[in-house]
Amino acid sequence: MNGIKLFVGLGNPGDKYERTRHNAGFWWIDQIAAQTNTKLASDTKMFGLVGKINQESWLLKPTTFMNLSGKAVAALANYYKITPAEILVIHDELDLPAGSIKLKLAGGHGGHNGLKDIHAALGTPNYWRLRIGIGHPGDRNEVVNFVLKPPLKDEQIAIDHSITESAKLFDLLLAGEFENAMLKLHTKK
Repeated sequence: MNGIKLFVGLGNPGDKYERTRHNAGFWWIDQIAAQTNTKLASDTKMFGLVGKINQESWLLKPTTFMNLSGKAVAALANYYKITPAEILVIHDELDLPAGSIKLKLAGGHGGHNGLKDIHAALGTPNYWRLRIGIGHPGDRNEVVNFVLKPPLKDEQIAIDHSITESAKLFDLLLAGEFENAMLKLHTKK
């Protein structure tokens, strides 16, 4: 099985959104960029900040805003002939408590606008996701307000810890050792 060739962190560009829960995917990419000494540079043709990890693997932070994330994912995937099964989308997840993190292949978009757009752009839901728990406000009418605000201090600590821990699995993801990565991620306490 092929490993991940495209790591896409979802978020919204700009200082206004930088510390909001919706940008958890960006935080993960920043962690990996630091860990691998990968420089992220603006690439207008790819609609995002792009970094080359090795000959065939990339980091991507779309600069299109969340709802148009698929535009950047499809541009890079099509250009470098990366299949959906070789893509890992890292995103905030309301259905997981802050600090929880899960890896899975395929599935629905759960109302997440970034995933919805990626589904449409790739024409399939069959790509990998790393779901970073941000918790839920308890009322679905509060969701938009919730994701566009910074986490509370204890939530931020939990989220940062989950990002640090899951970033340790980067080499397994590159190598396509998904079962091993899931085992380490999902059984750790």
